[in-house]
Formats: sequence, structure tokens, C-alpha cells
Amino acid sequence: MIDQQMSLRGDAARLPVRPRTGRFLVLAVVFVCAACGLVYELELVALASYLIGDSVTQASVVLSVMVFAMGIGSLLAKRLRGRAAVGFGLLEAALALIGGTSALVLYASFAWLGESRYALVGFSLAIGVLIGAEIPLLMTLIQRVDRQDAGGAVADLFAADYVGALVGGLAFPFLLLPVMGQLTGALVTGAVNAAAGGALVLWVFRRDLDRRSRWVLITVNVTVIALLATATVLVDDFERAARRAVYGEGVRVAVQTGVQEVVLTGAGRDSLDLYLDGRLRVSSRDEHRYHEALVHPAMAGRHTRVLILGGGDGLAAREVLRYPDVESVLVVELDPAVTRLARTDPALSGLNAHVYDDPRLTAVTGDAFTWLRAPHGRYDVVVSDLPDPGITASTKLYSAEFYGLVVAALEPGGRLVVHAGPLGSRPATFWTVEASMRAGGLSTRPYSVEGRLDGFAAGPDRSRDATRSPQDWGFVLAGRDPVERLRLDPGSPGLRSLGERELLAAGRSAERVRQREPPPSTLVHPRYWEEP
Repeated sequence: MIDQQMSLRGDAARLPVRPRTGRFLVLAVVFVCAACGLVYELELVALASYLIGDSVTQASVVLSVMVFAMGIGSLLAKRLRGRAAVGFGLLEAALALIGGTSALVLYASFAWLGESRYALVGFSLAIGVLIGAEIPLLMTLIQRVDRQDAGGAVADLFAADYVGALVGGLAFPFLLLPVMGQLTGALVTGAVNAAAGGALVLWVFRRDLDRRSRWVLITVNVTVIALLATATVLVDDFERAARRAVYGEGVRVAVQTGVQEVVLTGAGRDSLDLYLDGRLRVSSRDEHRYHEALVHPAMAGRHTRVLILGGGDGLAAREVLRYPDVESVLVVELDPAVTRLARTDPALSGLNAHVYDDPRLTAVTGDAFTWLRAPHGRYDVVVSDLPDPGITASTKLYSAEFYGLVVAALEPGGRLVVHAGPLGSRPATFWTVEASMRAGGLSTRPYSVEGRLDGFAAGPDRSRDATRSPQDWGFVLAGRDPVERLRLDPGSPGLRSLGERELLAAGRSAERVRQREPPPSTLVHPRYWEEP
């Protein structure tokens, strides 16, 4: 015991700072590294959810692979404890470079290769190994600077680590994403990581380094920070090139909002495409067929007051407002940037016939589920023009509980129409939506309309021309009272692609492939998943 204490005093004497100061500096670097490590994890989860979809699956893959890799990293770090200072310095430089560039490389693999799953797993594994190796090395370093039992050192290290993770976890959504964006935020985080790790070793533990190790660390850290800084300067050019690879040459608007990425391509009404988080939501070549099939069957009957959930692009509202006896239309859209574009972009506002200038229309910003929970009166028609249920963030908007809220918002005899996804390629999802509507207290009438271009998601492997083979749109018309048959209102305006005969055929085509009773999707037991 006496020999151990003398050894610790001798080690502390070699430090250029007092033991308490050295201990504080080590814990401060633990704090910074923990914050950076959590930012890398959240960056991977957020970008993977955007690029691949199904955020629950992507979060599970990233976190489980990382935790597994951290265990491997802890075991590998045992070999470096003899040269803990130089090992920690090199490890932090590697973590800064890999973590800082992870979002950029992941986006590049999606843009130019069309596949980012393998890159996601690879980065999760590499970052997890490096994070797992930190604590054993830091444990060795903190015992070098201050006499402390192993239990106390572990407690201090984990306290600093957990507080740093808290700060990193809060900084990511509230600072890095809104101020810098995903790519720049990751690069800046990497630079901070490299600077903190390099400064600790090159200052506090510089006497542990021989001349060669010192110059290796200086060279590696300067190179890493220079690479990250260069990438930060060029990130805007990279984003433009990647968007061209994903969306083609016609990108006019690209906005990362607090909700999603919004991209508009094409300059004219005949070539306009609207993408939300990489998924094609509107194509001017055939949107009229979709919106006519969505809106007009629900308008057969009283339609004085109409509620549109989603549909901030104004195209569903355009069809509703073609009826002169409609008195009011309310659009509830989650992302105000979409409604702003629908008002101000010349091509999009031309496509929606400038509906936001119509005094009968009112738009509010809000989550449809939350909005429906508060009393807002009752409506004759509710049009649900929301993202597909296979996207995890929207599964609650296709739950039995959600449809129960819609029932409460319907007038007696009122009707709801829901876009339930393509019946041909995703029948399980479609019939789960229909079952959930019935579980919410609605009588349903499904129908399927052919004509959608195969452009659900953007990517280099997907053609965007009009020669793509048509798919289908699946819809479910429902009401508080039984819906006897599909029909159009006698006073409906002339439609370009939908007539009474086509609508009846659409209902028969859906009933021919009806599946046996699937269980409904609920908030506590969601039954949707992202299908290929």
C-alpha cells in the first residue's frame, strides 16, 4: 500500500498541473467526449430514419449495435492501458473523424449508391468500439493525476459521462439541428471532440509522451481538425450535389424545417414534384387523379363544413373548393413551411389554384391527433391526406384511437376519407387501416384507383420520367352511419379522370382482394411497418 501511494505521488509530480486541477480537466474532457458521443448516436438515428424510414427499427439497430460494440471496445482498451495517454489521444482523433463525417458519408451513400443500411451498421459499430474504449483509458488517466480509490474514480467518471450525455442529447435537437443542420452539426461536433482529447493529452499528460508520440499526436489531431474544417466549408456544395443525385437537376427549393426536409423540383405545372423527407408526395403529372379520387367520393352528401388533415400543399382543398356550396374549409398541417410554399411558390400555388387566397379557407399549424383532442366543432366531411402509415411517425394517425377522435368531430351523417396506401403493393397495411377505422366506430367502404407513378421515394436507382409503370392508390371512405355505396355528388364539378362508373369499379377491385379480418392498429400496439 505504501509503495502504491508513493507511485501515485511520483506520477502526480510528473504532471504540469496540481492533482485537483488535473482531475478536474480529465472530468471536463469526459463530459465533452460523452456529449459528442451521444450527438454521433442521435445523428445516425435521425439521418437513418430520414433516409431509410421506420424510425423505431433504425433506432433499435443503431443503439443495439453501438452498445454491443462498446463492450468490444472496452475489452480492446485493456491492451492500451500501458500507454493510456497516447492511446486516448489517438482514439479521440479517430472518433472525431469517424463520428464527425458519419452523417456526410451516410447521406453520400444514399445519394450516389441508393443504399445506406450497410454504412449505418458500419458507423454504429466503429463509433461504439471507440466510445467503449474511452472509459478504461480515462480510468487509468484519472488515477494518474489524483490519489483516489477505484470506486471513487469510477463514480466520478460515470457522473461526468452521464451529465455530458444529457447535455449532448439536449444540444442535438435544440441547438445543432436548428442552427447548423445534420451534416454541419456532426462535423463541428467532431472538431470539438478532437480538440478536447488532443488538448488534454498534449498538455496535462505531455510528460508521458516521448518526442515521437508527441509529434504523431500533433500531426494526427491537426490533420483531423483540418479535414473536418474543410468538409464544413464545402458542405453546402456537397448538399447541392447530393440533392441533384437524388432528385435530379431541377431542384428549385430545398428547406430543412423543424419537421422534415422539403424539396421542390421542376419549374412548371407539368413538371412539378414535391418531396417530403425524400418521399414523393406530389407529382403534377398525375396528382389530379389522386386528389379527385381522395376528395370527391366523400363530398357526396352534405358538405358545408370540411376539415382537411394534412394537405398543406392545398391540392385537396382545391378539389373541395370547387363546390360552390362549401362554406368553410379548415386545413390542419403539421409543417408551416409546406403551407408557406403552397401560398408563395408560383408553380405550387398555380397548381393548387391559389386556394389560400379563398376567404372560405383557413389553415392552422398543428399535429392532427393533438388538434382533434380539443373541441373544435363538427364537420360534414373530414379528408385525411396524411403520410403513409408505414412511416413510423404517422402510425398514431392511423390508429383506432385517432379514428375515434374523428368520429367525435363528424356531424351525424358525416363522412371521412382516408388515403390508406397502395393496395396492390402493401395490402396488409391497407386492410389494417380499414380494420382500425372500423374499430374506431366507423362504417367503411374501401376503393382502389390505378394511376400512381412509381415514385414513392427519391433515389439514384429510381427513374422519374413518365414511363414508369403505374401503381395504385388505396382509399377508405367511412361514416358514422353505414356507407351504402360509392357515388359522386350530383352537383359535383366536371372531373378529369373520375366518373361514377370508374368509382364503382374502384370499389369492386378493392373488395375482390379483401383480406381476412386483420387486427386493428392501436397506440399501444401499432401494426404498421415500412414495407419495401
